[in-house]
Amino acid sequence: MRVARRMMVRIAGLVLFQTALVVCGAKAETYPSRAITLIVPYPAGGPSDTLARVITERMKTALGQSVIIENVTGAGGSIGTGRVARSAPDGYTLVLGHNQTHVINAATQNLQYDVVKDFEPVTLVADTPQWLVARKTIPPDDIKSFIAWLKQLDGKATGGVVGVGGPTDLAAAFFQKATGTKFQLVPYRGGGPLVQDMLAGQIDFTFGQAANYLGHVRSGTLKPFAVLAKKRWWAAPDVPTMDEAGVKGLDASFWHGLWAPKATPKDVIAKLNAAMVETLADEMVKKRMADIGQEVWPADQQNPAALAAQQRAEIERWWPVIKAAGIKGE
Repeated sequence: MRVARRMMVRIAGLVLFQTALVVCGAKAETYPSRAITLIVPYPAGGPSDTLARVITERMKTALGQSVIIENVTGAGGSIGTGRVARSAPDGYTLVLGHNQTHVINAATQNLQYDVVKDFEPVTLVADTPQWLVARKTIPPDDIKSFIAWLKQLDGKATGGVVGVGGPTDLAAAFFQKATGTKFQLVPYRGGGPLVQDMLAGQIDFTFGQAANYLGHVRSGTLKPFAVLAKKRWWAAPDVPTMDEAGVKGLDASFWHGLWAPKATPKDVIAKLNAAMVETLADEMVKKRMADIGQEVWPADQQNPAALAAQQRAEIERWWPVIKAAGIKGE
């Protein structure tokens, strides 16, 4: 009997010792200990996807783990963004979003998540303006003749937009009202398919992320008319602003940011932010971004607070406009 009791005590002690080792090992485990998934809520080949592929190549060096891109598309980016909102707050599922996913969708759709309360901001990443660009065979050669051409066609021209109720849709609606023009809006799931149809001559023009069309403009396969910015765009300085063209107040950019699910530990956010700061400081990353028309945010804005402030400012600017116009999304 005593032998049996001694054996039981030894077994219990061994179990406790092994449990302690497991607990200590778990506590000692440093983030990240496995691959990270970066959700891009738009199709492969589009500007957000291209940007993600530039930064993830360098992020994996900074983090010491692979960063796997997963394109989860639909509903103007809200499906992929919602998946991240519902993910475990452990730093292993992130989203590369922009002003549509984390500002506009909340005013145009009935989302099952809160674009502010259900996410932890990590950092601002890159910025590119919108611009008005058209198929190369379109007759007009400047914005004034383009407006005249639209009026002549009286609603028969076609303009491509990404999603319904998104940034490009808002720009198109603003432009129509400001110029007294009419045209048909054709919604697309992402910038990649849209540009392919425009190159093929199936649609006439678009208001879109300038980065998505820069290569085609430089090669002469697409024709730019105006940039939606307060000053001329560094990547295409010969293209006038909308203000210069006589359409006042139409400036809008696609700024990208990195978010994690709400309640992600602060030390994990800090590591992700440090990895992004290191990534965005890399000269090769800056060059590759410039090549695709993306501009890295200044170093003093590469932090969670700056991303949160940018999001708040955009919400204050666009939500009243969207609600007043009665614009609805997908």
